[in-house]
Amino acid sequence: MTARLVLASIEKAFGSLRVLHGVTLTVAPGEVHGLLGENGAGKSTLLNILSGVFRADSGRIEVDGTARTILSPRDAAEAGIAMIHQELQQVPELTVAQNIFLGASLRRGAGLFIDRARQQAEARRLLADLDPGIDVTAPIRSLRVAQRQIVEIAKALRARARIIAMDEPTSSLTPKEFERLFEVIERLRAQGVSIIYVSHKMEEVYRICQSATILRDGRLVGRVDLPATPVQQVIERMVGRELATDRHRSFARDRVVLEARGLCRGRSVQDATLTLHEGEVLCIAGLVGSGRTELLRLIAGVDRADGGTLLIDGQVIPGNDPRRRIRAGLGLLPEERKRDGIIRYRPVTTNIALPAMRRFTRLGLIRRAHLKARAEALMRDVQLRPFDVSRPIGTFSGGNQQKAIIGRWLAADTRIFLFDEPTRGIDVGAKAEIYALIERLASEGRSILVVSSELPEVIRLADRVLVMREGRIAAELGPGQITEENIARHAIPAG
Repeated sequence: MTARLVLASIEKAFGSLRVLHGVTLTVAPGEVHGLLGENGAGKSTLLNILSGVFRADSGRIEVDGTARTILSPRDAAEAGIAMIHQELQQVPELTVAQNIFLGASLRRGAGLFIDRARQQAEARRLLADLDPGIDVTAPIRSLRVAQRQIVEIAKALRARARIIAMDEPTSSLTPKEFERLFEVIERLRAQGVSIIYVSHKMEEVYRICQSATILRDGRLVGRVDLPATPVQQVIERMVGRELATDRHRSFARDRVVLEARGLCRGRSVQDATLTLHEGEVLCIAGLVGSGRTELLRLIAGVDRADGGTLLIDGQVIPGNDPRRRIRAGLGLLPEERKRDGIIRYRPVTTNIALPAMRRFTRLGLIRRAHLKARAEALMRDVQLRPFDVSRPIGTFSGGNQQKAIIGRWLAADTRIFLFDEPTRGIDVGAKAEIYALIERLASEGRSILVVSSELPEVIRLADRVLVMREGRIAAELGPGQITEENIARHAIPAG
């Protein structure tokens, strides 16, 4: 059988930094093929070459046995290749339908006018199998992250590609939305469409993919038959070492450091009451849209509460000023790390100083040597890789960006950390490091509130779990009660 896609001996360097060293990948017609590796392994670079965003320095690309020169996204589209990027390629002010047909508008009147009605009808058809509840006339910015991801998938399906590359397509999807995506992928596979699938969720990879190519440090490690290869063996080949499989350790103490009483905001958060203890890791679980992130943002003061009270160390924190909460020792690590958590083109040093700039200034001037020394000490402590605090933070992997944000709050003497999806888009090796950092913070007496969609992560980290459903805290689970079954039972609405 002629391979649907061959990437042969692909090389790529950015200046003196070589990121791909002769990588080869082959995908058969109708195959769902995993592309695995830690952040920084070269996966996204390889897919950006396939989709025409980057040009390979050398190597060969074949589609259905024919050599193709792909120098632009248009070349890729003409070759039958579609790409769903991890960073959503959308225009916030345009509607859902307009985003789906971005760059490929349907026209009428001898091509002079965009046929909006036809675009909307076609967008509804594409979304019918994914999420028929999405309003195709709504601005894309009004949708949840999960819904915007679904729109990207619909956009790729619109192109009727023979090869679809998906880079972390389910990073923000609910289990129900993932099941819809799985069904769509199965239909596409049955029709002979080939899928390249990138995900850090190994249970997802094993369910969807038949085989996988593993990269490490820009080099090909090998191709594996997934049904015949144990998951732990695949992980160890990805990271090049055996990962620790430590169980949860508790450092919780009796003293209450944070208390929320009756916090509410519209229908998204209703009468939320909770306590957080010194050294405790308290996780908030629930479906996407259950109010988890909204509750965390109310506690951080990012959003204004309609009612309720927040206390830190027994003292009421008045108003909704996030600066006041930062001064009280509270720090937020947001879900949308690249959008809300960093200034991506500024160096690590600048990003670390953001909430505590006064500590690094004198007479209104930044003490750059002092700031750099403090940043280097903090980044050495959290094991930033590569170790370069002068490098723009946006050029680091997701896991290392998260480490830098943790370092930022350490620089501000934060005692209460609010993590929203702490390992979203982070590879298995970096996950283990983030878990170890969270446990270390707890061992030092700091308190951590974690929102996570990954139930194994909740079970791994939590001393206690609050389960949210439809804006309310539906259950509290303590030691011995924290299981996937218990969490799911309380998270899913009856009926």
